[in-house]
Amino acid sequence: MSKAAPVHVPMDQFDIDGQQLLIGGQSLEQIAALLDKEVFYAYDSKVIKKQIDVFHQHIPAAIKLHYAIKANPYPALINKMRPWVEGFDVASHKEMLLALQSGMPSQDISFAGPAKQLAEIRAAIVAGVTLHIESETELARAVEIGQSLGIQPIVAFRVNPAFELKASGMKMGGGPKQFGIDEERLFELLPDLDYRQFQFRGFHIFWGSQNLKQEAIIEAHINTFALAQKLLDVTPVPTQTINLGGGFGIPYFAGEQRLDLAPIGDNLKQLLNQYPQLGEVELVIELGRFLVAEAGIYASRITDIKTSRGQTFVMTNGGLHHHLSNSGNFGQVIRKNYPVAIGNKMTSPATEDKIMAVGPLCTPLDTLADKMLLPQAEIGDWLVVFQSGAYGPTASPQDFLGHPHVAEIIL
Repeated sequence: MSKAAPVHVPMDQFDIDGQQLLIGGQSLEQIAALLDKEVFYAYDSKVIKKQIDVFHQHIPAAIKLHYAIKANPYPALINKMRPWVEGFDVASHKEMLLALQSGMPSQDISFAGPAKQLAEIRAAIVAGVTLHIESETELARAVEIGQSLGIQPIVAFRVNPAFELKASGMKMGGGPKQFGIDEERLFELLPDLDYRQFQFRGFHIFWGSQNLKQEAIIEAHINTFALAQKLLDVTPVPTQTINLGGGFGIPYFAGEQRLDLAPIGDNLKQLLNQYPQLGEVELVIELGRFLVAEAGIYASRITDIKTSRGQTFVMTNGGLHHHLSNSGNFGQVIRKNYPVAIGNKMTSPATEDKIMAVGPLCTPLDTLADKMLLPQAEIGDWLVVFQSGAYGPTASPQDFLGHPHVAEIIL
């Protein structure tokens, strides 16, 4: 007996009114009228808040939640989230300014990323945000710039741990990496640094992202707490904060399930009891896509439908220039479909015709959906790509082939 084909988890985070998908209480036609655009990203703030509430429901209150702005730097979204999280993590000068201008206190903003330029280091020192130091050279530059400004830089050391996050969508720790300072080198450096040259905050231990396996994250947390304790033991000055990383994933593809935070939270409670010294330090979990990806949709108008040698093609005014990750060209080895729908036919049954949804770009890479079962599509309908709240417009080549940029709105 053959096994049933895997399916996407239900996209039940949004309201539906009759046939109409609602984002923040608005139909796609209403959003199009608000924006005067027929291709757009829309983010539902209630879904973001619910995801944050799920985090706090399961993760010990002693651990603070920071939002990694790189996941979605839309200014209105950042401003909406500012009261809901306890800090922002940024990866560029522009993101730092967005965080500061949201009203987030500078002491709750951290700046990570390899190869920071001198102007970025200078701006971060002036702003009073915490620089996550990624190399010995970067530390020397921060000290030198701080001395020239008469301002001590606030620094935390980003650690490249010896362990990796198993089953991670993107490994950012373990082995040779451009990120952070190898843990074995840090153990050599920490006892002999001149801590009078900077304000030492702590450590940033980041190991990977987009993980849907609770057991892998639990193992990473066990390793992280053990490493953090060793770092505290060799550091001759007090440690104020430790960023424990993130790594929480969301289900994009058929067969994937949503992450269960309950066992992760239970394990963190045990670790806090096991390492009481770490319980006296400000602990942070930094999340990006986990907080915002499920809250966003990408909607484009169906402008043409044609059949070529038995294959139905639904043509839209949107494509990979707006949503590179959905096209499969943002890290997928083999292209797999995000969940999609006809946004104005949400309760209509699917036909037996597997459709291809494509955009207007002159490349076969411009694929929005590949051989998927959807309701009968008509010109004027809305093709919706779910799980689109992270790594959308700013992770896409919007000027590719000169087509218009995409609009955004949070409701």
